Amino acid sequence: MDPLNHPQFPYRIPHCCPSHRSHDCTDHLTRREFLGCSAGAVAGSVMLAHPSWPALAGEHAEELVPPQRRALRVKPVLVYDTPERRDRTSWRAWGGIQTQDAARAEVDRIQSELQTLRKRADFPLEFRPVAAVRSAGELASLADLVDADTVLVYAAGGWMDIFEPLHKLGKPLIFFCRHKSGPVYLWYEIISPRYLRQHTDTLALTGIDEDDVVIDSQDELLWRMRALCGLVNTVGTRILAVGGPSAWAQPAGVVPKLVEEKWKFDIRTVSYDELGKLITAARADVKSVQCAQQRGEEYLKAPGNTLETPRPFVHNAFLLDDIFRRILHEADCRAITINDCMSTIMPLAETTACLTLSTLNDAGYLAFCESDFVLIPAGVLLANIAGRPVFMNDPTYPHDGLITLAHCTAPRRMDGQKLEPARILTHFESDYGAAPKVEMAKGQVVTNIVPDFKLERWVGLRGEIVDAPFLDICRSQIDVRFTCDSLKLAQRMPGFHWITAYGNYLREVGYALKRIPIAWEPLA
Repeated sequence: MDPLNHPQFPYRIPHCCPSHRSHDCTDHLTRREFLGCSAGAVAGSVMLAHPSWPALAGEHAEELVPPQRRALRVKPVLVYDTPERRDRTSWRAWGGIQTQDAARAEVDRIQSELQTLRKRADFPLEFRPVAAVRSAGELASLADLVDADTVLVYAAGGWMDIFEPLHKLGKPLIFFCRHKSGPVYLWYEIISPRYLRQHTDTLALTGIDEDDVVIDSQDELLWRMRALCGLVNTVGTRILAVGGPSAWAQPAGVVPKLVEEKWKFDIRTVSYDELGKLITAARADVKSVQCAQQRGEEYLKAPGNTLETPRPFVHNAFLLDDIFRRILHEADCRAITINDCMSTIMPLAETTACLTLSTLNDAGYLAFCESDFVLIPAGVLLANIAGRPVFMNDPTYPHDGLITLAHCTAPRRMDGQKLEPARILTHFESDYGAAPKVEMAKGQVVTNIVPDFKLERWVGLRGEIVDAPFLDICRSQIDVRFTCDSLKLAQRMPGFHWITAYGNYLREVGYALKRIPIAWEPLA
């Protein structure tokens, strides 16, 4: 089970909401009508086509779940040769796969290893049948190469005439060569000078490099596939931008356009006018209000929660959660962001969006405040790699190997499973609404991504949470210890907002980014 996309949402109230679908609603919209555009519409177009609340309401809000990460589709291909003995001359190259019987045994070995690898994977992974080829013609006959996301090449033998058409597919290639894990492979000897460097002294190919070669290790295969699974689930992301797309302190429209170009994001705008109408209608719906109140009370009863803000702010946050889930469901969409969340949404929802974004992230959605598209691709990628929620935050100035990261929208399910304790307070700057102070685990290793404003260079930083203080800043706060030089971090950190996840995924992020391409600079 994918923990990010199939969480057991802990605040579920059975049968607290009526099924509005049972009403005679003549204004019900199809999904295409709801999106307000055809499948090929321009990204960023207005999404809402005047839906009414009864047209959106239906299933119990807590039963709506986001779309799953789709499985990475991997095509394994064994490349080998069956040379014939010739008298008094070199008739075979290096390698232990030289006969049909040896090739059949190797296919069985590969299939067994891949079955084990799939069971170990903490991300959705699908292997196509292992193909064994000796020529470019045999390779061309493989129909399931077309829709594979990546090709896993077992380079036992064969020659360049097979590798060249593989490269021309334009798909990520991972080369696996055996040294001691089975019969030794020819390309364990020559993959660098003959293929990667093409008989020169430097890398001579584009789209593939030394990091795409694995010797013996199944663990090395696994993390690369985790990275590629994150990538294929991030490129082309459809995201709802409430109040429109933006970027922190950047000229209007520039960064969202870059995100559309580089990441192929499909950014759909939800206007505040349309959202306001939905909020007004939902607040007039007695059953929906009662359901939101019950879900809010169940949330507050969960172990580790304490309430330090007026209850109606929490109830209103769950009504907003209900609305957002429904428009995400109708759009068949997993990601949402809110612009002007510290001003525009407050008079509409009579709360802040902080707690709502936290509960959406805990439920497996990807929810971000401030509509900051400098940061959002990093958040989507890291969540898709890690299979768990991520924490969008404001960094401070690094000093003495320490940096404080804080924001008011932190998820509680940071490991993808259990809920961290939380104090439910007001949003700090407004002293209004409901915002969680999530008590993140001390000693937890974290990955931090620091994206730049131009979408050209991202910095990565591994750290350890050493404290969860309570300063007069955004509510969820962590002090993170790191090992690189503090001045170097200060000099190299670009942009503004950071994204943080439990676990160490620096190598996966870098492996994915080279295919965008965005330069990757891990500092620890």
